[in-house]
Amino acid sequence: MINIAFGPVPSRRLGRSLGINNILCKFCSYDCIYCQAGRTINKTTERRAFYNPEDIFKSVEERINKLSNGKIDYLTFVADGEPTLDINLSKEVEILRDFDIPIAIITNSSLIWRDDVRNDLLNFDLVSFKVDSVNEKIWREINRPHKNLALDKILESMIAFRDNYKGKLITETMILGNINYTEDSIIKTAEFLKELNPDRCYLNIPIRPPSEKYIKFPKIEVITKILSIFNEIIGKNKVELLGKFEGNDFVFSENVEEDILAITSVHPLREDVIKELLNKANISLDIIEKMINEGKLIKLEYNGKIFYIKNMKSRNIY
Repeated sequence: MINIAFGPVPSRRLGRSLGINNILCKFCSYDCIYCQAGRTINKTTERRAFYNPEDIFKSVEERINKLSNGKIDYLTFVADGEPTLDINLSKEVEILRDFDIPIAIITNSSLIWRDDVRNDLLNFDLVSFKVDSVNEKIWREINRPHKNLALDKILESMIAFRDNYKGKLITETMILGNINYTEDSIIKTAEFLKELNPDRCYLNIPIRPPSEKYIKFPKIEVITKILSIFNEIIGKNKVELLGKFEGNDFVFSENVEEDILAITSVHPLREDVIKELLNKANISLDIIEKMINEGKLIKLEYNGKIFYIKNMKSRNIY
């Protein structure tokens, strides 16, 4: 069985999330400078089929059946590319309803101007939109969008989607240390989010290895300034600053090597987390060295921590 489903993994937004990687590495409409999945190999805005919907269903079913206990809060479409590029999205959500678990999607929102994408997203219980900036220059610098994308069209379509969407809508805005955020750009982004009126606006910082080595943590004064403006315009009750480590509540099955590869294709794992998980499973850390020697994993340091990520073309910059 293809390793499409992975986890559950602890999510700072979604609780215990069973991930669904429905996109081949790395098809995306953006090439974000901070992406933990590495650089975009296939930058595209064209939707296509990646997996048979039945294979996705079987992968999720197999993963759920392997779990002896533990609640799953969401089945989450979170890929090492842009999940809305999957043209079979609606069909997949429809058949996954058999599990009676809420279904979420984490999207960069770049294809929301397409009628078919908006219609697909209406079927989800929770939608997470990326809104790093509504400033054209900053958007291009951070997200490095496909040449066919227009920011104003994306923003207008997000508002149109919100008018018809009945589920839970959240947004995520990444704050980086390499970006010159003007006060006007921060205010405009906050004003757009206020108009969009999501249930929750999350501010984030890069806590895992980004695609570009030059990415730095933002200074505390920059974080404080952006948080203050967001709180004032959007409201403190709707804004939350992320950035803390989400914990080690990952779940491994009897095939630990397979699980590690499935998780690290989307979600780089810290060394201390892997050590604790392997210790709980009474498995030697030698398995990690074996996977590195076989070229399956990459070991790297970021912000003073050691991480392990799956060795794929998008990560070869390391």
